[in-house]
Amino acid sequence: MQRGLSNTRVRRIDGTGRAGRTGRGYVHDVHDVHPFWDISFLTTQVKYYGKDRDYIDLSEVTRTFLKGVDVVDAMDAMDVTTSSTSSTSSTSSTSSTTGTFVARTAHTSWHSPAGCAITQSVAELFITILGSVAKDLFCQIDYLNICLSPFPSASGATPQLHILPNGDFRVTGELLDDAIPQYAILSHTWGDESQEVTFEDMMKGSGRGKAGYEKIKFCGEQAARDGLRYFWVDTCCIDKTSAAELSENINSMFRWYRNAKKSYVFLTDVSTPSGENDRDSQLRKSRWFTRSWTLQELIAPQCVEFFCREHLRLGDKESLEQQLHQITRISIHALRGELLSRFSVAERLSWAEKRSAKRKEDKAYSLLGIFDISIPAIYGEGERNAFRRLRDEIDRYSKDHLLDASLQVQPILFPAEQQKAARIRPKWIVPLERNPHFTGREFELAWLEEKLFSENRTAKLAITGLGGVGKTQLVLELLLRISDKRKNYLIIWIMANNLESLHQSYLDVALQLKIPGSEDEKADVKRLVQEYLSNEDVGPWLLVFDNADDIEMWMAKPGSVKVTSQNTEPRCQDLIEYIPRSEQGSVVFTTCDRKTAAQLAPHSVMKVSELSEEAAMELPKSYLHDHDLAKQRHDAISLVAELTYLPLAIVQAAAYISQTGITLSDYLSLLSGQEEEAVELLSQDFEDNTRYRNVKNPVVTTWLISFEQIQQRDSLAVEYLSFMACIEPKNIPQSLLPPATTRKKLFDAIGVLNAYSFVTRISVSTDSVLKLHRLVHLAMRNWLLENGKMYQCMSQALQHLAKTFPIDKHENRILWRSYLPHAIYAILSAKIHQNIKGRVALLEKVGMCLYRDGRYTEGENALEEVMDIRKQELGIKHPDTLKSMNCLASALRRQGKYKAAERMSLQALEGGKNLLGLEHLDTLFSMNSSAIVMQEQGKFEAAEQMIRQALGIREKILGVEHRDSLFSINSLAIVLQKLGKYKAAEHMIQQALRGRTKMLGIEHPETLSSMSHLSVILRLQRKYETAEEMCRQVLRKREKVLGVEHPDTLISISALVVVLQDQKRFEEAEKLCRRALEGREKKLGAKHPDTLGSLFLLATLTPLK
Repeated sequence: MQRGLSNTRVRRIDGTGRAGRTGRGYVHDVHDVHPFWDISFLTTQVKYYGKDRDYIDLSEVTRTFLKGVDVVDAMDAMDVTTSSTSSTSSTSSTSSTTGTFVARTAHTSWHSPAGCAITQSVAELFITILGSVAKDLFCQIDYLNICLSPFPSASGATPQLHILPNGDFRVTGELLDDAIPQYAILSHTWGDESQEVTFEDMMKGSGRGKAGYEKIKFCGEQAARDGLRYFWVDTCCIDKTSAAELSENINSMFRWYRNAKKSYVFLTDVSTPSGENDRDSQLRKSRWFTRSWTLQELIAPQCVEFFCREHLRLGDKESLEQQLHQITRISIHALRGELLSRFSVAERLSWAEKRSAKRKEDKAYSLLGIFDISIPAIYGEGERNAFRRLRDEIDRYSKDHLLDASLQVQPILFPAEQQKAARIRPKWIVPLERNPHFTGREFELAWLEEKLFSENRTAKLAITGLGGVGKTQLVLELLLRISDKRKNYLIIWIMANNLESLHQSYLDVALQLKIPGSEDEKADVKRLVQEYLSNEDVGPWLLVFDNADDIEMWMAKPGSVKVTSQNTEPRCQDLIEYIPRSEQGSVVFTTCDRKTAAQLAPHSVMKVSELSEEAAMELPKSYLHDHDLAKQRHDAISLVAELTYLPLAIVQAAAYISQTGITLSDYLSLLSGQEEEAVELLSQDFEDNTRYRNVKNPVVTTWLISFEQIQQRDSLAVEYLSFMACIEPKNIPQSLLPPATTRKKLFDAIGVLNAYSFVTRISVSTDSVLKLHRLVHLAMRNWLLENGKMYQCMSQALQHLAKTFPIDKHENRILWRSYLPHAIYAILSAKIHQNIKGRVALLEKVGMCLYRDGRYTEGENALEEVMDIRKQELGIKHPDTLKSMNCLASALRRQGKYKAAERMSLQALEGGKNLLGLEHLDTLFSMNSSAIVMQEQGKFEAAEQMIRQALGIREKILGVEHRDSLFSINSLAIVLQKLGKYKAAEHMIQQALRGRTKMLGIEHPETLSSMSHLSVILRLQRKYETAEEMCRQVLRKREKVLGVEHPDTLISISALVVVLQDQKRFEEAEKLCRRALEGREKKLGAKHPDTLGSLFLLATLTPLK
């Protein structure tokens, strides 16, 4: 949810309205404006530099001013705390004309007793005067906070919405905190602000025409159903025109949700689910779980109920506990209401890591209740300052003090002073420049600082993640912040890309530290640096090894040759043995390989993921100053999404756009065009001062380096990566991968790909599901093409898929649905090589499964291609060609293309008679199919004769209970029903139903087909109740087995419509008919006979209604 008022950096928080509010809102009275203000706290922190000037305590300036406005008595009673620090490390001598500049910090805080009152005009005058004093002293006000609120009175008021007897509702009058009744509360995401109902709208009785009124109405109706007379909605129960009001409300938000009897989560992007799997899938995608404010709205209340946009209850926090845990990664114990103070600061921060807010400051403000702290809301201060104040307050009041003094606020330097400080810093050996475009990562930075500097600090820490995700930039920003706060720290950076760069880095460090013996060409500089840093007299230090991807550099395999960086002589020790050890030192590794990370720092590994959309959007804004991104916002959002929120890829794209002057839309068209163009874009080198010099920057290059390392480690992992490059990169069932010689080798290979973040496990179950990074998929396909291996890999992939892909039996439906996207991708990718081995066999299987799933057009296209290829390769009289003609005829018939289907069936029938004989099973299939097409066209007598002939032969050869015989019996029953022979038809269909139930089960689609036809025959005999009951039973089972959009499910809906129509239940019939029509238009098209039938049926129902 959004909160918001813009304010200046030097901020006065004020408010108007009824005094002494203790709740989050009130009934506003414009005539009740209090003229006096209580100084609840006043804080100044000032950084200044003076020419040979002694420190002047600004608290005395403040005290002198307040004496002048006659509040000295109250000031004497205040608890006054003043502290000052000077930074000697930043002191330097300059020429005599400028003197010596000494950095000083003054921090003064008062917490006043009640009764210290000044007028608003006096407060404004004080701000002006203090600003002038600061200017005269040549100082910079780092921050100045004065929190003023109306002088307290004896009563407070809190508004709610009261549900009236007629179902309407109104804003309550004054409800004292100790008399607030039980209430419900709404949790939601904000839409267009102009469409949200405000406090002012409610007071005026307006707002009903706004889109946001729907959720307010829902909350009131649901509260009434739950026996509650009051409810609370943030959009319209807060007067957000007052800054003091807003700040107070934000600080009490957690309490409002915690004290609610019920909390209703209204999910506008979740529709009525077809089942539990659909519900869980929609929940995972819901925007509600990505917003900052909804975190505390999930954790605080005891009872949280979830509703879709149609007001259907989806479950509650208890019943959806596992799903909520998986989506949010919040501890089960926290969801169950365990005290949040029992969870570490880092863990609580991690819960909000992927969340965002419209106002950047809200990312910090929304955590106040999570940490049980209060700070004034200062909109306009920016995300970084908001988090700084948040961490300060956590550090001050947290019982476990997980964030130590290193996170306290430090003075801010002017740019010129920053450069000066950097030049004179004696303990900074880092080859990279500050990245001015660094964005986001506040949670990661807080976690790293806690690990490095808490009481239980770690000596070794590893950061892992996909190449290009921003590991190097994250560590660089961490070091800069540490250097600013901890002046006594020695910070060293070693490039560990390979032995040569590592040796050169060690040599540079040894020379800069002036370690004795480092000038000697034969010296072991690694040993010299190790011994130097292991000396406790050196003081605290932080050593970074960047790009430590090759584990064999650090821990050579047994029996392998250990060489020096010059590759001239064996080295005696593994590199890991050169890592220094000190009570005051810490080592940080960055690596693309999680397995390497776990071996180098077994107990402290952090995986860095892609940026959030909000943070990723800051990169184009920062790099593309000449582009009006406000007008191209949609394209910018699409761009960062296409580049999977990967920082290096986004920076690379921005560099190309800036160099060429093209629009974001142009770049997107190139990226989504031919694979070759997209890979060329991602392979384009670019200049970036924040990265290593003489190192190629393109994101594809970083992945190819990782791929080369994988090639050396695991050949099966390379085989799997090549196979996955030939199929759809998302939702890859592990069972679809080519078999390994042992299960261990399979797990090892997947583990290697997962360790490099190429592959992610998104489901751990009987058949795990994998996801290959989309851009890695693209880069891998390009690598196969450039190395002449694409055709071979496609051929192997198609052959494996043809062998692995299941046939179109109903019991394989779940499996084929998970395999279909990958088979279709492989088939389409190999379209230019139609004769590639395995493609036709796979295409036929895919075509039949598409047909079984009601995707008739796609099935027809696939089966027609199979038939054409077989005609060309085998001839029209080959059994396989005739079989493909039969399959295609079925797909044509289900699309209402009856003449083409009849022609195809009869042609296959004649070919089968001549080639295979009348009694061959394929010939009998053609005969039955031809009869069905005739029946669809009203040729009932001819159809009956042909079906009886096929049935007679099938019963003779196969027996009466064979599946094919039952199919003919079912077909004959339908023809008899069309001829008006209902008794005979009912007898035949009952026989087919009994046989199919016994052989296939009650939920098999063929059994359900017999039940459906029986319901029609019963209806025609006016047995409406029995027919309706059977219709509803078939509909429920088809929805479960086939899905709500399957054409057979829509047939069941239409059949139920007719039964209801016959019983004159027109309203229910019309509703169902519209559902069937909508489904058929979407699935079959507007001109399909079934769609036209639904349209005609609806036309007959409307006038009857």
